[in-house]
Amino acid sequence: MSTIKVQNIQHTGNSTNAIALASDGTCRANITNNLSNKNLVVNGSCIVAQRSTSATVASNGYWTVDRFTHVTQGNDEQPTSAQVDVASGTTPYTLGFRKAIKITNGDQSNGAGTSDRVRFGQNIEAQDIANSGWNYTSSSSFITLSCWVKSSVAQNFYFNVKSHDGTQQNFPFETGTLTQDTWTKVTKTISGNSNLQFDNNNSTGLEVRFNLFLGTDFTANGTSLDTWAAYASGTHCPDFTPTWYTTNDATFEMTGLQIEVSSVATDFEHKSYQDEYLRCCRYFYFTNSQHFSVARGNNSDGVVGFVETQVPLRASPSVTLTGNWRQYGIDSNSSSTTQPTCPSFRANQKGIRLNQTGHSGVNDDCVTGMFCDGSDGQGLKFDSEL
Repeated sequence: MSTIKVQNIQHTGNSTNAIALASDGTCRANITNNLSNKNLVVNGSCIVAQRSTSATVASNGYWTVDRFTHVTQGNDEQPTSAQVDVASGTTPYTLGFRKAIKITNGDQSNGAGTSDRVRFGQNIEAQDIANSGWNYTSSSSFITLSCWVKSSVAQNFYFNVKSHDGTQQNFPFETGTLTQDTWTKVTKTISGNSNLQFDNNNSTGLEVRFNLFLGTDFTANGTSLDTWAAYASGTHCPDFTPTWYTTNDATFEMTGLQIEVSSVATDFEHKSYQDEYLRCCRYFYFTNSQHFSVARGNNSDGVVGFVETQVPLRASPSVTLTGNWRQYGIDSNSSSTTQPTCPSFRANQKGIRLNQTGHSGVNDDCVTGMFCDGSDGQGLKFDSEL
């Protein structure tokens, strides 16, 4: 038997080790496929859209594709957000991607204002970063962000990631000039930094921001790329080229977002719809019309109900009822459009207690059935987003 003794293995055309061997007999390898549970992003393939598949971004928040939030300001006409199909025959379609998030610009007839902005992105829980295996205070430990993007306007865009705990830190980077209407893979390896802090809790730890335009109130040309620095509202990134923003109905699409603990970008971790849906339900859960649950009467006009969720919610949710919530008691039934309240929240429980008034003829302290009464698309929304 022969033994080959080396310290590292590299390709002749690359200075990065494919395999690094340690003196204790172990090794570290940059494997680019078939790795599981590595993506810190939820719904990076954009296949889940519980709220809607198309909406005007009327205010900051979540509108279409699950886990992707939007921030706009100073717009003459609000942009729209949509879940769209990835065209067949393209790359990333050939890599298994079928859905993307698409932002369509409004008509910014007054031009690019200093306080105008359009961006979307994803917020990741601090505990998911803290427990990821990333030695985030070490400059020799890395995460790598990768995604596919497409712009209807050929220009360079600046993205950034921002930490939230402790002294907030900012890491800006650029896409390079994108070719018009052509999918491009963006990859950025991000080192740790001694100033980073991620608490072991369920609050926001890391923001991933896809900036489509930022006015000069948020930018400064002296801002350094590809390095961590203390976050400041006026130095998100260098000054933006306004071409995309001043082009009516300009579009930007993204899919395949992955953030992994690695110094290289590995193949995207595709998950089934069921798996991604359940991960999304930690942050937002929608019970469509005809959803049944149980409750008890509370006086003659109220109910105390319990709605089972798919997974435990991240935190106490805001609750929105569209349509009616109807109760079926022993000898009566009634419906109410009064917004239910969540009087108490228990972590790690697959369910939410709801109180609602506005009923009539309720049998006090008796079991009653509850029914979401309305058309398809109406029901109860539980929002526990970051």
